[in-house]
Amino acid sequence: MFDKMKALMDMQKKMQEMKRELDAANFDVQSHDGLVKITMNGSQEVKEVIIRENFKETEKSTLEKAIKDAYNIAIKRSHDIAASKMKDITGFNLPGLV
Repeated sequence: MFDKMKALMDMQKKMQEMKRELDAANFDVQSHDGLVKITMNGSQEVKEVIIRENFKETEKSTLEKAIKDAYNIAIKRSHDIAASKMKDITGFNLPGLV
């Protein structure tokens, strides 16, 4: 029983460390057209949004699509980072995290 409690506490410590690593893991993604760049961390917090300077020449619908595109790419990247870190901790892929 004590061994299982110790293993659970070790896993909890590893998960807390993973959370700190995800918070610190910043990455940049761009929309496919290069109009929007988003900086996000592994915990899916948007840190910065940059719109290409000549956006005034761009139609509103095009800009909206570029923001959505860049955000979705960033979310996917954060999922990949989290899945990789979970694999490092557990030694296997957990369903739903890839």
